[in-house]
Order: sequence, then C-alpha cells, then structure tokens
Amino acid sequence: MKEIEVKILDIDRKQTEKTVVSLGAKKVFNDVITTIFFDFSDASIKTAKNLLRLRKVGTKSFLTFKKFIEHAQMKVRQEFEVEVSDFDTIQTILSSLGLHPEQQIKKQRVSYQLDDVRFEFDRHLDEYAFIPEFLEIEAKNEETVFRYANLLGYTKAQCKPWGFFEVAEYYKSKKN
Repeated sequence: MKEIEVKILDIDRKQTEKTVVSLGAKKVFNDVITTIFFDFSDASIKTAKNLLRLRKVGTKSFLTFKKFIEHAQMKVRQEFEVEVSDFDTIQTILSSLGLHPEQQIKKQRVSYQLDDVRFEFDRHLDEYAFIPEFLEIEAKNEETVFRYANLLGYTKAQCKPWGFFEVAEYYKSKKN
C-alpha cells in the first residue's frame, strides 16, 4: 500500500475537529499508540530513509516497514504492514535478528475517517510532550489530501511532507 500524507502544525484543534465532523467524518480511534523504531547497528535502514517500526495501537500490534519514495510536497512511502499477535515476542525476534530499538515514542491519537481519507490528531507524550498537537491527513492521492486541507482552512504551504523526526527537530529548534 502507498502511504500519502501531510502534517499540519499549529492547528486550532477545536475548530479543525468541528469542521472534520461537519464534513461527515466519523471518529474511529481514540487511544494511546506506542511505537518502537528498529534499525541495525550500521543504521542501514535509516540511511536509506526507510523505517521499521513495531507499534501498539490500542489493543492491537503491527509490524511495519516503510520504503522511502522521493516526493517534494507529500510524505510518500511504500508501506508493508502486518498485524502481529504478541508485541513483546516480536521485539525479541527483531533483537535476535540483530535489530535494536532506536527510538520509542508514545502519543495520544484521535482518528476520523471519511471515505478513504483519515484525519489524525496527534499529541505526543513523555519526552516529546513539547510537540504541540498537530493534524495528519492521509488519502489515496495528493489532490485529495490538499482538497481536504483546504476544506479545513489550511493552505498547501501549511502542509508539511514530514515524518515524526522532522516534526520533532522543527519543534526542538524553536525551543532554542
């Protein structure tokens, strides 16, 4: 599956959520997500701009590999994901294969769905709690992403093609 998404920072959560609901989107998730990113000691996954993550989403767990696809205006990744039955056992298997946890993050996510479009409000917890809540819009193509961003009152320039690490770096630099 191809992942096509943007992040919109510095949002008015209350107004944006109200507009998302008025468009007909339905709340489909509201829980904590725990994510552990894995890599080899030579950082070969990160060096290739790819990622391997183990994620606990509510009561379910998923192992995901995302392959980087160059794109200027969107975050685009080829995504391969499988649900796994045991979060802790998968961690052990990955470690036994020579992968080690690079980073662990927790966030509170509220997700809305409208047809094939997802609107996700993320508020990071713990060491990344300094990151203000932001919106992620994911759809099957960039036209749809930008159309919904516009319907929510955001411009194309406000749509960032960033992953988590770019968002964290952006807010770290604003703290200094």
